Order: sequence, then C-alpha cells, then structure tokens
Amino acid sequence: MEEIRKIKKLDIMKYVFLNFIGIFMFFIPITLQNKNTIPLDHIASFITTSFPEIVKIYILILMGIGAFRPLFIEKNWLKNKTSLFFTIAKLFGFVIGVSTFLNIGPKNLFEKDMLPFLFDKLVTPLSVVIPLGGAFIIFLVGFGLLEFMGILMENIMRPIFKTPGKSSIDAVASFVGSYSIGLLITNKVYTDGKYSLKEAAIIATGFSTVSATFMIVVAKTLGLIEIWNFYFWSCILITFLVTAITVRLFPLNKLPNSYYENNKFQDEKIENGNILGRAFLSGINSAKKNNEPVFIQFLKNYKEGFIITAGILPSIMSIGLLGLVLAKYTPIFDVIGYIYLPFTKILGFENPHLIAKALSTSIAEMFLPAILVTKEGLLARYVVAIVSISEILFFSASIPCILSTDIKIKVIDLIIIWIQRVILSLILATILGYLFL
Repeated sequence: MEEIRKIKKLDIMKYVFLNFIGIFMFFIPITLQNKNTIPLDHIASFITTSFPEIVKIYILILMGIGAFRPLFIEKNWLKNKTSLFFTIAKLFGFVIGVSTFLNIGPKNLFEKDMLPFLFDKLVTPLSVVIPLGGAFIIFLVGFGLLEFMGILMENIMRPIFKTPGKSSIDAVASFVGSYSIGLLITNKVYTDGKYSLKEAAIIATGFSTVSATFMIVVAKTLGLIEIWNFYFWSCILITFLVTAITVRLFPLNKLPNSYYENNKFQDEKIENGNILGRAFLSGINSAKKNNEPVFIQFLKNYKEGFIITAGILPSIMSIGLLGLVLAKYTPIFDVIGYIYLPFTKILGFENPHLIAKALSTSIAEMFLPAILVTKEGLLARYVVAIVSISEILFFSASIPCILSTDIKIKVIDLIIIWIQRVILSLILATILGYLFL
C-alpha cells in the first residue's frame, strides 16, 4: 500500500513501542518467584504482599470514598431505586470493611470462608489491580491497537457475537487478566463512542470472565488439574458459545444501539489493500492523532480506575457477605436451585438437587459452587467448574463492577442473562463431559 510507505519511521516506532507496552503488561505471562502470570498481576501481587498493612488502610480509604461519594459528591443516591440500594449497600460495606480490619464482629463471620475470604481473596487484589490496570489500559486503547484489531477481527466477531472486531481485546484481557480489566477496557471504549450500548452490554456480560489464574484455583479445588488443558479450552469454548447464543435472546437483543452521550466515534474508512495492511494503517493513523502526553493520559486513566474501584469494593463486602451468609445458613439457594433442577435431573446427575443448589449460589459468588461439590464425581465437578466461569455474573464482584461503569444495564436484565448463561453452560458442559471424560 502506497499510504504505508509514506508513514514516518518515528510514527511507526511510537505505534509499535506504546502498543507493545500494553500487550506485554496485559497479555504476556512471565514467571517470577515460581508464579506464572501477566506483569500487571505480578506488580499488584508485589504491592499487596510487600505492604499488607498499608494496602489495608488504602482499602479502607477507597471504601470510604466509594460509600460517601454518592451522598456528597455525585448526589445521585435518590436518583432511582437501584442507586438507593447500592448506596445503602456501599455504606454497609464500608462498615463491614472497618469491622474486618479491626477484627470486630460475630465470630462465625470471621471463619476463613466468610469475611477473610472476601477481604483477602477478592477485595485486596481488586483494590490494586483495577486502578493499576486502568492506568495501563491507555497502552491498549489509545495508540492504535484497538483499531488494528477492529479491522483484523471484524469478520469473526461481528457475525458470531454482533460486536466489533476490536472487542476481541476485551475477551482476551479478561481471560489473561480479570473481568475487572476487561470491564475497564469496555467502559473506556464505550465512553469514547467506539461501542454502542448494546455492544458494550454484550461484551460486559459475555466476555468479562474471571481470569485464567482464578480458573486454576477452581481447578485445584475440584481436583481437575490432571485434566487442566481439557478443562481450560472447553471452558473458553463454552463461554463463547453461550455468549453467541445469549446475544440473540432477550434482553440483550432488545438493547438499543445508542452511543454514550450520543457521541459516536467515526472510524476512518480505509478501503484499499489487504486486510493486514488496512489494519496496520488504521492503527498508525489513530496513534498519530493522539497528541496528549502519555504520562497525563496514564494519570487520567489511573484516576478513573481509582473511582471505579472505590465504588466496587464496599459493594463486594456487603453483597458478597450477604450471599455467603445466605448460602451457609439459609435454604434460599435450595429454592433458587429449582430453576435448574429439571435440567440436572434430565442430564442424569447422581445428586441433581445438590448440583442445582451449587449452580444457584454462583449468582452470589462464583467460587461458592466449587465449595459445595468437592466430594462429587468427576462429571459433576467438571460441569460445576465450567459453569462457575462461564456464568460470568455474580453479586460479590462482577455485577457491582458492571453497575459502577457507564454501561447502563438493569439489575433484572443481568439476573435474566445469568439464568440463561447457567442453563446453557450446564447443558453444553454436560454434553462435553459425557463425550470426553
């Protein structure tokens, strides 16, 4: 292509170098101290393990900001019932966070699978990963990589998932990083006018899985490490197959293709040349237009990630604790499990009631199902491990994450999508299990 030959070497170097930083931080696992994960996770782990007491105080400050921001800064807590509910949840979450820090409260709440689990396994890593990931996201979305992938993957993503090719970055970021990183990317691209509301909702509810590293924890808990490769790849396959189906069902298929503040970004159309050349040229042109100092953009994105994190953490503490208490001390998930009981019976599980209950607990916290079926047979453990990942939506973390973004999805719609994803994942995982286990 003649246009590529005209590009300055300095522009190409800027494009390659800045995008390499993003790819390296989010997508290239490296091994340090016997831990294999992406550099972003290594940095976050170093911070949380090296400065545990400072991180705890930092978390309390974050929770305080998140709890009181709707009351005194945004002043939107009475906007609607959802805003009121989550404002109350955040206030309770802040109180619970303080009591956890001070080790004050009922003894049974401090059992290792209750408050310590929420604070240490969810809140602590998220408090560092989200702001840090938010800062580094500029290297994925600000210098042409998004536009490059958009052209390269358009013919795959659009017909199957009804999303732009650039959404492939969100999907990969979630699996190698976490749902919080994927959602940060999605929200940033949505507010930039590069996704419609419908596209952003599909990506948020269909690609924002927990990370592959968390999948390892699930696999270890359920004794699936010996079949790790089969579990991992079948989990990816089923997650994306389910997403391809749910985008064609209510409520996702009824969401409008409207844009954030009616501001649709106009991608530059490049018609000539092969697809790789067009993708490269589109990325270069986008990078050239971004003239704001990189460090300023880095700080701006860190601030956005910080604010999102402040809104998420107290919700995780309150709603997550409620889910754990309900699962442990009440029959509510036995009742919700009746939604799935016909399927677990038809699919031939030895203990269909337990499997149905385990699947129902995933709406509270994705790790709960694994805890309930550790003594079941291989097929049951495999299916529950798959559904725990593929269902995506749970109230202890991912749902508050979505609701803290600018992507406006109703809670009831998220619950409907969760039910759809659990049923579809259950059926597909069971079929694969019968065929190959």
